[in-house]
Amino acid sequence: MTTQRHYSPIDRLLLQADAAMRTLLPFSGQPYRPSPAIVQPDAQMSDEDTRHVAGLMRINHTGEVCAQALYQGQALTAKLPHVRAAMEHAAEEEIDHLVWCEQRIHQLGSHTSILNPLFYGMSFGIGAVAGLISDKVSLGFVAATEHQVCKHLNEHLEQLPAEDEKSRAILEQMRIDEEHHAESALDAGGFRFPAPVKFGMSLLAKVMTKSTYRI
Repeated sequence: MTTQRHYSPIDRLLLQADAAMRTLLPFSGQPYRPSPAIVQPDAQMSDEDTRHVAGLMRINHTGEVCAQALYQGQALTAKLPHVRAAMEHAAEEEIDHLVWCEQRIHQLGSHTSILNPLFYGMSFGIGAVAGLISDKVSLGFVAATEHQVCKHLNEHLEQLPAEDEKSRAILEQMRIDEEHHAESALDAGGFRFPAPVKFGMSLLAKVMTKSTYRI
């Protein structure tokens, strides 16, 4: 028989601080799965294509920073233990995506976005507020966010050069995982957000993608 450890509020704040550091500090995250890019061949790309792919992967990396913050914020304020556990498990899976994107960015000779701390703080706050409102809203926000991520991944997959099989393998696995997270959140009782809310989320996502493509 196993017992579940109960953390004090201070313990949880310290855990959140540790998660933030592991998310934002370069090469500090440890993936649970190896990158799908490992088994794919290296490809020669033009300088222009290399810069473009690096920009796309930088956007996806920042998206994963936001996902980490969102889940951590929701886990902090979730009311039901099983919802908190689900958020923490999803955050663990997103670490894989975070590290895969970071590795690929550096393989392309580029850098992650300097705006990541700003977006982490904003996303953490949104997640925490959603969790305070209700677990149903929190889960619904996860589903809506993941659907938005899948839309971006599809757009990026269409823009990748045909020869860049490494980036493609990463984004395709990310899409599979994000779709699963979205459906799991809805199956757990997540609220289906109306179109106007989704439109507002889409506008915020555009701000993130436009700003992090180069910086």
